[in-house]
Formats: sequence, structure tokens, C-alpha cells
Amino acid sequence: MDIQPYTSTETLAVGRPWLMSMLGIEANETVTLDLSQFDENLHWTAPTAYQSDRKMKSGIPLGKITASGLYAPYAAVTNEVQTLTVTGSPTGGTFTITWSGQTTAALAYNATAAAVQTALENLSNIAPGDVTVTGNAGGPWTLTWGGTQLGEDVAAPTTTSSLTGGTTPAVAVATTTAGGAATASDGTETFKGFLFTEIAFAPTSTKAAAPLMVHGQIDPSKLPVAFDPTDLPAGSNSQFVYKA
Repeated sequence: MDIQPYTSTETLAVGRPWLMSMLGIEANETVTLDLSQFDENLHWTAPTAYQSDRKMKSGIPLGKITASGLYAPYAAVTNEVQTLTVTGSPTGGTFTITWSGQTTAALAYNATAAAVQTALENLSNIAPGDVTVTGNAGGPWTLTWGGTQLGEDVAAPTTTSSLTGGTTPAVAVATTTAGGAATASDGTETFKGFLFTEIAFAPTSTKAAAPLMVHGQIDPSKLPVAFDPTDLPAGSNSQFVYKA
């Protein structure tokens, strides 16, 4: 049998820091999750020596797969991803990054990703968590936007180069993933509600019954998965009040 009965290990006071009030719990619906669509760490935790079941986290935003009728993680709008690439093989010098009218301190030609991220976060219009920078020292660096820019079509930064050596060195900017577009077309791009409680399921299960919360008051900043209610597309469930 591939359907695991719904079980909960939570109490009303534990495990749901995202829930602002119990308003609407009578409106919960029982749905079936497609467990193959959920990821370890992001959505569920692995079994331990003392607990053989996996634990699906409460508060996961869900959508409904049209073809199967099963529920899976809500495929939120995409986050903007940009790359900065040093060209011309410089051997020294610096460059700056300008975003939304503000310019970073000078960065070395062989700056680390951490240094680039820190320089961006030092701008007053970029808060920690708004952008994550990865890559090798000297680039290319990948800028993945989130936080207040979650799901937004983020304007590309510009750069000013004082790089030296090499051949006409510069820092090129490219958008590799445009923010704001839906990531799916299978039905999960439409938000249906939140997984109301943590549930336990066996590693061999492919499906699990679960309570879908369709009405209530939510603090999005405390959900286990990044979620920006202002980015919900037309037709999504709107029976929620979100903390400002």
C-alpha cells in the first residue's frame, strides 16, 4: 500500500511559528501529498535512530497537480539570477557595482563571492538575505535574489571598472534567470494553502494524507519555505491574512 495515514506529532503551541492565530482551522481539508515532489532538508527531515519515519514540516505552501489531483510544493514565481563575469584577464585593480542608484565600495579584481555579497549588503537598499552570491574568487559570481526581492523581476546591476592588466578588462553583467515568471505549468503554480501540521511518513511511502489549511493568519517570514504573498498569481487561494 503506498498511502501513509495522516499522523501528527505537534501540539497547538509547538512546531507552527508561522501560524499567527488558530482562526480557520475548522476549514482544513484532507488532501493527498505526492511525496516524490518534496525534498529532504527543505521540506522534510530524515529518520533518526529513535524515529524511523520522515517528518514533513508544517507550513509548506502547496499547489495541486492537475493531472493526478495530488498535492505538491507550490511552484512559486522564479527568483532573479544574474552573473558577473570578469573579462579581459586583469592582473590587478578594482571595480564597483551599482544597483538601484547605490554603488558599492571598490572590490578587488579577484574578490571572493563573500566579499561581493558583503559589499552589496552594505548598500542601504539591500538587506541581508536579499541576495546570495556564489562563485570562485575572481568570478564568475552568481547573484541569486530573494528576501524582499523574492520572485521579483530585479533590475540588473551595472559595473564600473578600474581593472588593470590583461586586455581591456571589464566586468560583464548577464541575467540568467528572469524573476517573476511561474516555475511550473502543471497546476502547482496556483497556491492552494499551507500544510497545517507536521506529518510523519515512512521512507517507502509515495503518498501521504495531510491537512491543508485554507483559511487563517500567517507570518510568511517564519514559514519553512520562502513565500511572498504579494507574488501570488491570479486564481490563487486568498483566504489568508498575512502579517505586515
